[in-house]
Amino acid sequence: MNQGEIIKIVEEDNIAVVSFLVPTVSGTNDIDQTANQLRQYLKDSKPKAVIVDFAGVKFFSSQVLGLLVDIWKRLSNYSAHLYICGINPQLSRVFKITNLDKIFDFYEDKAAAMKKLADV
Repeated sequence: MNQGEIIKIVEEDNIAVVSFLVPTVSGTNDIDQTANQLRQYLKDSKPKAVIVDFAGVKFFSSQVLGLLVDIWKRLSNYSAHLYICGINPQLSRVFKITNLDKIFDFYEDKAAAMKKLADV
């Protein structure tokens, strides 16, 4: 991990798995850096799906929700999909309160999300 990296992106069979390398995602600079890294990756790679793995994340600011919506919109421009996994119960409440649980697909962990994609 490079100093200051917030996420790691690994691609498997044109599926991008985005993992957070920190337990708290809240600083504006951190989120801007993450957004720029993800936008560049999507522009360059155009994966058929992105799995965002929140395993190990204990807290994130509301800006992360905006970033997820932005990624979801960018992916929908070319019929790709966004899957979210590894959300702890406290964080999942945020998605329900904001009704974002209606637009995102959630899975217990990365393996469950990958299995779903294999079945598609």
